[in-house]
Amino acid sequence: MYHYGYYGIDPTFILVLPAIIFAMYAQTKVQTTFNKYLRVGNISGYTGAQVARMILDRNGLYDVRIELIGGSLTDHYDPRSKVLRLSREVYSGTSVASIGVAAHEVGHAIQHANDYFPLILRNSIAPVASFGARFVWILIFAGFILQAYSLIQLGILLYLAVVVFQVITLPVEFNASHRALAQLQNGIITYEEVSPVKKVLRAAALTYVAATLVAIGQLLRLIILSNRRD
Repeated sequence: MYHYGYYGIDPTFILVLPAIIFAMYAQTKVQTTFNKYLRVGNISGYTGAQVARMILDRNGLYDVRIELIGGSLTDHYDPRSKVLRLSREVYSGTSVASIGVAAHEVGHAIQHANDYFPLILRNSIAPVASFGARFVWILIFAGFILQAYSLIQLGILLYLAVVVFQVITLPVEFNASHRALAQLQNGIITYEEVSPVKKVLRAAALTYVAATLVAIGQLLRLIILSNRRD
């Protein structure tokens, strides 16, 4: 059985703590940046949905539908049904933040249409990563309680899929933002609006970086804990 440090505190938690703090900062950053530029209207007066439709049609993606979805910052592209789902503040909003987020999600639709390899790889790993994220701690806990090393190893392997998924997500998201900015600069936003859009996209990217760091830290922690078993 693994022995804890002083005052019952697990010393391996230090591997994850900096990443968790950074994740909290990233979440705050994206929320404050989004809210700031949500109050700044884009000069064209286009809504997020209009911009999304313009970029989709420009790239020949007439079969991709745009739907309204509940929540805040819940925007995403569903490659299985070819549907772009935008939250109300993005769908109907005419702010710099609204069109930036909408264009980013269209970037994923363009990736899908162009068979962008990192996206294909991420989508193929997604089911395993999702399963791993749900059951890894059950397997790890059961392994330690039952002293069944095979369960611990299985849990670590499943969590490795989560880490790989997070790592692959980084180039996918960065590339989607790059595509979004290129599309927006092609007659949709002015030179003065480029900087605010970049700030919104960069703030959003921080959350993916943070999630990756947390996942890597947790994986290292699991490996150390498994090697310190009696």
